[in-house]
Amino acid sequence: MSEKPIEAQEDATGVVNSAGERMRAAREAAGMSLKDVAETTRVPLRHLAALEEGDFSALPGTTYCAGFARAYARAVGMDEAALVSQIKAEIGEMGGMGQDAYEFEEAVNPARVPPRWLAWVGAGLVVVLAAGYGLWRTQLTTPPTDEQIAVQTARDAIAPTPEEAAHPTAPALPVLSGPVVMTAADDVWMRIYQPDGTRLYEGTLKRGESYTVPDGARDPMILTGRPDVLAVTVGGQAVPPLGTAERTISDVPVSPAALLARAGQAASGGAAGATSTAGNAVAPGPAPSPAPAVRAPAPAPVQTPAAPADNAAAP
Repeated sequence: MSEKPIEAQEDATGVVNSAGERMRAAREAAGMSLKDVAETTRVPLRHLAALEEGDFSALPGTTYCAGFARAYARAVGMDEAALVSQIKAEIGEMGGMGQDAYEFEEAVNPARVPPRWLAWVGAGLVVVLAAGYGLWRTQLTTPPTDEQIAVQTARDAIAPTPEEAAHPTAPALPVLSGPVVMTAADDVWMRIYQPDGTRLYEGTLKRGESYTVPDGARDPMILTGRPDVLAVTVGGQAVPPLGTAERTISDVPVSPAALLARAGQAASGGAAGATSTAGNAVAPGPAPSPAPAVRAPAPAPVQTPAAPADNAAAP
């Protein structure tokens, strides 16, 4: 069943007032300018001007047209339903605006539409949260790199196990003190830093050059890609290499205590190997008793022939 459009209202002189004229009259009666209505309803000023002028083709569509009209009516104290019905009738006389007639009843309240900047802020927060979640998931599912495994292995090698602490097998090393000196056997880039991020040295150490770790450094550590070309000494005493050839190391302690602990760990491994080799060797038997001395026989006496007797017959 089709709805009968409401006729346009007439003034006291019998002249028919259009919806735009009624809207303008109500606004002026309320003592408001078109700009005041725009600020109250949050409807663009150009759209309100198009409503008052009856230029409905300048509006984005029938849905917005109805929403703008309702907001305008509430701002100036008009009857919303009557105003929307009159605008609908005028649009019908114009031949419509190209939209579905039933769409007209789904009015939009511009005052409830969030501002554009709020939508951009919300979209930005969604992107940031999605990126953070993706990074977190990547860290959980990514296996450790070779460098991370090497650093963890070095840390485990420095820290003694409870059994080693309770039953030391290696002889006590002499207590050394003195500066930590690193000498480059080849050009090598390295960084010496503290746990708080303070960089004590960063650059390329040329072949034959040396670097001395400051005495006041707090738990210094090293990052380098060629630990095998660095000869390290503590107080003039050489310590084992910091790593293998062409293998990056990071967060490896290079304080005197840490380097001496590495040296003690290496000495423990050498002592254990020597003990194992000695255990597998055949134990020597008792030394043979010396043979009794053999005396040489005394020489027999030499007998001389007896002289011929005097009474022997002469030849």
